[in-house]
Amino acid sequence: MPNCIKIILTFAFLSLIANVKSDAKKESKKEKEKRLKAEALLRAQQEEAERLERERLYQEHLEKLEAKYQGERESELAELNSLEQKFLSAQQWKINYREQAKWEHYLSCDGTPDPTVPQEINTFMSLWRDDQDEDIQLVMEKEEVVLNLIEKLEFLLLEASPEEITDKQRDQYQEVILQLQDLLHQKYNDATQNLLKIASMYEDSETGNMHTVLKDENITFCIWVNLKKKARFKSHMFQEAGHGFELPKALALSSVAVRVLHTRYDHVSPLWVQCQGLPRQEASYSLELAEHPEDTGQGPGEEEEEGREEPSTPAAEETGSNGRKESAASLKENSNNTADTKETKEETEKNSDILDVPSQEEDALLQEEPGGREEAPKAVDLQQLVPVGGVFHISALQLPPQAQDVGDWSMVELLDAGLEVYPYSPGEAEDGTQEAVQITLRLPDNVIYFQAPVVARWDPAGQQWRTDGISNITYEAEEKSITFSMGAFYTVALLQDAHLNLPYQAWELHPAGVDEGLFTVTAVFATIQIQIKDNQCMLSSVVVEEEEVLSHITGKWMSPFALRAALKRAGVNIFPAGYSSKYIPVPRKAALAEAKAYEQMALLAAAFAFAHSKWNGEAGPERVVFKAREHLTAGSAKDSDWSLFMFDGEKVQNLKLTETSEAFSEELEEESEFHSTLYHMLKASASSEAMDKVERAGFLFVDSVYQLLLATRVLAYS
Repeated sequence: MPNCIKIILTFAFLSLIANVKSDAKKESKKEKEKRLKAEALLRAQQEEAERLERERLYQEHLEKLEAKYQGERESELAELNSLEQKFLSAQQWKINYREQAKWEHYLSCDGTPDPTVPQEINTFMSLWRDDQDEDIQLVMEKEEVVLNLIEKLEFLLLEASPEEITDKQRDQYQEVILQLQDLLHQKYNDATQNLLKIASMYEDSETGNMHTVLKDENITFCIWVNLKKKARFKSHMFQEAGHGFELPKALALSSVAVRVLHTRYDHVSPLWVQCQGLPRQEASYSLELAEHPEDTGQGPGEEEEEGREEPSTPAAEETGSNGRKESAASLKENSNNTADTKETKEETEKNSDILDVPSQEEDALLQEEPGGREEAPKAVDLQQLVPVGGVFHISALQLPPQAQDVGDWSMVELLDAGLEVYPYSPGEAEDGTQEAVQITLRLPDNVIYFQAPVVARWDPAGQQWRTDGISNITYEAEEKSITFSMGAFYTVALLQDAHLNLPYQAWELHPAGVDEGLFTVTAVFATIQIQIKDNQCMLSSVVVEEEEVLSHITGKWMSPFALRAALKRAGVNIFPAGYSSKYIPVPRKAALAEAKAYEQMALLAAAFAFAHSKWNGEAGPERVVFKAREHLTAGSAKDSDWSLFMFDGEKVQNLKLTETSEAFSEELEEESEFHSTLYHMLKASASSEAMDKVERAGFLFVDSVYQLLLATRVLAYS
């Protein structure tokens, strides 16, 4: 055989062998892939079977826990009910305390009336009304008494239960508040008139005009009298107060007096703004929080328009108490619709009321008049913007005839008209624009304005605050002053968004001693620390931009209601109202879960700490989530010390979830069970020392903690 043929046959044979091997290799690879797929499928089936088995076992475990929970529910609720008697004890203590205070006041015979006794308060007002010879200083002295009487009635309206005072008494107290407010302002008008009659006796040697400033902790009284009527003296700055003005030329040549009366209280806004209370506890203590009114198509605050009272106005715009009689009914109606709404547990469960949170519009701060055009005046929505720092009554007053010396006699023409507003109508300036009065106001030192305040004027006809008629506003934050122009003389107020510190960034409540606790709220602009001891609260600190502020109210013990009022007056509002969710984008929370959580936290606050959880917003509207831990020693807790609990008002469960988990999960912590109350849930793992402290906790301390939690609503607004 030739060599070439041998070579060809050899190559063919080798190629055949290679092809056979390649086919075998391919077949082996396919078999391997098939085998791997089979193994993967088997593993997946096993894993799925294991998962289903775990779920089956977990579900069986849950069913056993549910059965145990149902079996122990009645006994747990009965045990909790014995603890809840502390709320009843606190309520009875308050009633006894007020009765004892009334008796001690009666025995003291200090000359001040009991504002709840019609005969006494009517006699007090009648005698003061008939006294016509008072000056500013005497009115300032009497003012302290009047403000105390008003405060007593306001706190009584907020604190007293329906069993303690009747609806008729509530109406009576509201009417007395309005009458005292009117009378106090009228007395300042009368004293102003008396001062103006003798203004020439206090003539300034440099200008020939008269000016003076009187002030105390409640008011600043500034008055300037144009005795010489010289055009170059058309502006004046009250140095002691920081307030000033610049008049149009026409007024600078007129017999006019300019008064700036700054009252650090607000007796102008509707009474419901000042007397927004907290929900009161029912005897059953199945208290529910105020719910938001259903959507009626009205804008925020419009439901109050029809029922607002007619507060006092300066000088000729002054109205008597007869012009404000509708306000008591207005307050009653508004309080029923907002923070004083009360439902029984059964009604709440039946209705399953959930706090509704509509979207917030950019123009919600100011309401345009119905059918209004772009130039229509705007009414302030008092549910969102509230006066802070009191009210500035800015008036141009008619100068009465001055005394004339005739020989040895001093003669003066007496008028019976009383204090009169100067009949001023703005004209046109030389440049063709309308003349305006320029006003500079010094902002109160004891008030925080977190943003530039809104300047609003009081409209006596519409009985509301408005922003039209105010222009050229310049706000100097560092100098704490604001300058603006007005087309006429108005009563003005500086308004601030009531919800700018909401929602809270964080909060924590922990024990600080025997019947003592520390409540910390981190709001948008401020961090507030409140100490709690027995039935009193004390503002420990308010920190804004790392600086402590509001020293005038820190370190003072007061009731939870008084502390709430003091903080709101100072511009630090961390107390949402029933309608606040219209303006704050927060997750909806059911009233039942929220209210019961506050109750049970308060009962446990002597030995356990509670804090904000970021998962609260993920738990849905029917449940609240928060952190808790046993707290018997001083100091803050580490993150690892906290446990997460979920509560729907009926059932509590300990979550396996942590603050660092990637997603929300309802999986139970290992070896934990369902319980009907937070008390029994924490008791299951707590020390005997902790539970002993809970049992021995004073009812006044428990009630104070509850009032603060209920006032701040940290589970709904954080």
